[in-house]
Amino acid sequence: MTSTSNSKGIVEDDDEEEEFQHFDDFTVASSWERFISEIEAVCRQWLADGTKNLLVKDALRMDSFKDLYKVKSEFKYAMKSYCMEYYFAISNDGKVAEWDHTLHDLQLSFGVKEFVVIAPQSASGVVLDAPEASKLLSAVAIALSNCSCLWPAFVPVHDPSRKAYIGIQNMGTVFTRRFEADRIGSQVPIKLMHLEGLYELFVSKFAYTTVDWSMHHFEVYFKMKLTYRTPVYDDEDEFQEPDADITGSSENLESGTHGKSQWDDDSPWSKWYSAEDPIKGFELLAIWSEITAESSLDMAELENASPLEAEKWLLYPCLSSNLVGICDGSTIGFASQLRLLIKAFEMSSEAKFIEDFVSGSENLNSSAVVPPPTVLDRVLKDLFHEVTEAQADFSQVEHESSRSIKGAQPESLFAQFCLHALWFGNCSMRAIAVLWIEFVREVRWCWEESQSLPRMPGNGTIDLSTCLINQKLHMLAVCIDKKRREAEGQNIGTSDSENLQTPMNFSASHEVSKGFGRKNERNDSAGVAESMMLLKSCKTMHFPMTQDPPPMTEDMHEERLQAAEALGDSFSFSAQLEKDILASDMSAFKAANQDAVFEDFIRWHSPRDWENDDSHEIGVSQTNPMEEVSEVKWPPRGRLSERMSGNGNSWRKIWNEAPPLPVSEQKPLLDPNREGEKVLHYLETLKPQQLLEQMVCTAFRAAADTLNQTPVGQLKQITTKTRQLYATMASMLKYLQSYNIMSDSDVIDDLRRLCTTFEHIEKLILLAASLHRKFVQSPHLGEAIFSDCYDYYLPNMGTGSGLGDNNTKKEFDKKQRVSSRDRNVIVGMFTPPTANQSWRKVLSMGNLLNGHEPILREIVFSKNDRVSESYYASTNPKLSRQDVETYRMYVCGTSNDLRVALAVTSFD
Repeated sequence: MTSTSNSKGIVEDDDEEEEFQHFDDFTVASSWERFISEIEAVCRQWLADGTKNLLVKDALRMDSFKDLYKVKSEFKYAMKSYCMEYYFAISNDGKVAEWDHTLHDLQLSFGVKEFVVIAPQSASGVVLDAPEASKLLSAVAIALSNCSCLWPAFVPVHDPSRKAYIGIQNMGTVFTRRFEADRIGSQVPIKLMHLEGLYELFVSKFAYTTVDWSMHHFEVYFKMKLTYRTPVYDDEDEFQEPDADITGSSENLESGTHGKSQWDDDSPWSKWYSAEDPIKGFELLAIWSEITAESSLDMAELENASPLEAEKWLLYPCLSSNLVGICDGSTIGFASQLRLLIKAFEMSSEAKFIEDFVSGSENLNSSAVVPPPTVLDRVLKDLFHEVTEAQADFSQVEHESSRSIKGAQPESLFAQFCLHALWFGNCSMRAIAVLWIEFVREVRWCWEESQSLPRMPGNGTIDLSTCLINQKLHMLAVCIDKKRREAEGQNIGTSDSENLQTPMNFSASHEVSKGFGRKNERNDSAGVAESMMLLKSCKTMHFPMTQDPPPMTEDMHEERLQAAEALGDSFSFSAQLEKDILASDMSAFKAANQDAVFEDFIRWHSPRDWENDDSHEIGVSQTNPMEEVSEVKWPPRGRLSERMSGNGNSWRKIWNEAPPLPVSEQKPLLDPNREGEKVLHYLETLKPQQLLEQMVCTAFRAAADTLNQTPVGQLKQITTKTRQLYATMASMLKYLQSYNIMSDSDVIDDLRRLCTTFEHIEKLILLAASLHRKFVQSPHLGEAIFSDCYDYYLPNMGTGSGLGDNNTKKEFDKKQRVSSRDRNVIVGMFTPPTANQSWRKVLSMGNLLNGHEPILREIVFSKNDRVSESYYASTNPKLSRQDVETYRMYVCGTSNDLRVALAVTSFD
């Protein structure tokens, strides 16, 4: 027996049943009736499964739509193949959300939630023949009616570009809805460009009259949504001064544009690159809800109304594709250049000397391009000759966690060198080698000419938390300063008043003013003590002028520690290491206090080693010093500590050997010529891998510190992510300088992953900066939009891929409601069009916002009727009191593109 449905697929193999093979079932005799039966069987199966089982079986999720799934089945009829698709949502609410752009086109056009679409399996996917379309729709309608299914059914017709449909829905035993949609892609009639003409088009569907529509009243409900987009100006719209190209090219060495302002011109990163604005613009939705119009005059009046009168404003940003794209370094920024630096670091072990990458084998220098000498000269000029005092002061631009990374301060000489290297010659190893060689030559010139080293302090203590190159440059700056002062005939051993060794941390000027009140004219004394006198002679104690301790770099400390470990007695050797400094202080103290003994020096230099039995000492009076001296209980009761009073104490031995010499006659503790040459020798013989190790750490730190200066407002997400970035960089980079690239490739992979994390944070900071600039007057709105973007971007942070993957691809659709007090801020973003723009645009739609027409207008007209006059109302009292939406028309488009979808409910 022939099966009534292809879905059953039963094959009869027994000989007994072969005799029924040609039996005709006259209940499904025709091919069209068999086609209906097949459709009905599939629909019954979908109804029986329900949405939950369909999700488990073979339902496919529609990526572009919110919570929308579909299942499909294929049929054959009249030598043609058709595909029927059932679309359904998993939410239980039967209503369709208002103005939800994530809805399917048919859901938005006709207000339906679940529906069926049947179409031919052809290249066009539409039914071009009108009789065929009607017959196909009738077949589906009969099948749905047979299984008591209320799904609306649609058939695509006409040309695919028209997006035209016809449809039908059985709403029970009373009502039937018919659907029709079509589109005008060009040459929209002028009348239909305006609300008045659209109103009359809707009224013409149910009011049969030939008189003027404006003279009759038809109560119609409608909702309207207007979409505006902030203007984007092209190059012709930008105002340029006549000589902008001349001045711009000579002043800005990094910028590639002249006379045209960029959105990030005053940003911290603008010196290095110009970033694409992550916010390409904003779209504003102005919504009017449930308005009643009785004539076309009402619509004409509404068309002239300002969008400020709309009931609701919704705003959402148009994000750049670079923000949501894959994080692979294709976007120009610090992260992309850091990836190139890591590639150069990986290559640095291929040669022993920097010069090999410039003049070595072809394998090392043939593939990389070095910028021309003019570019090199501009970089060196920026590093050494165009330094302001503000640039030299880098104490205020560091992040609180920046010192955990062993790099250099962002405005220091080596940090600026690393940032320049990121953009010099595409950060190839050969370009870095060329730049480093010229950099060292320039440093040597500063040394030989006794010129101050720019961007480096000439005094102070060397910061051992920075990289060794930065420490060496600091040491060289100190040596240059001392060398220059020595050449000028100054006393290089004399300290400033704030660096003098004084008891109880008092300065010499303070002691003189509060003690004796008379000026000290001795060149070996920095001042007198207020209440201290020498033990033997009872004379007032003088504070000596002493030499500063010599600065030491990290490798110098390591050398001393290695020597101490070799000798075995670290304590006594530590004292020996400080012998030169201690002997200098003792000689200066003896010169300032001729009658001093060892105990006097201890009372001044190390008060903790003098144990007082009676600490009361009466000072000398300013009015009559001799009277006060007679009242002092002398000598004071006290003694040396056990550490200083032991036999063979090294301090006492040094005291006995130290001659009384003022600081001006002593040998300097720091030999600037020797230490300066040692620094230059280190820089000139530095191995490529050692250079790149320190460059990587410094470049990461300097780039992060540069981005950290970006004003972003009160965004806790940026603060948290920045802190996490510094912690991640510190943990990954701390092993770098002890790393052997030939034995462990995991570090390179870790550094590449760090670049990906850095790129995520960099994108977020650029986004926050862009929003902060645009919402200065409404920071809370900018923060709310950033929070939405952050939640959208967060799932992809820390991964190697961005939102460009197929599995995670979705559009940003979160909108922020704009309050009444913030609307003027949004209006300010729509700058009035210039004269150049006005003649190019022919305004055809109303509801202008600062001279800008909406880019999209959507309207839903509806008309409700009571069913009291219908045939079925008399038998159903409840139904007679029901309002039914008898007519609904959805209009979407602009002056050049119009789409209309009509739904009519009839009493069949």
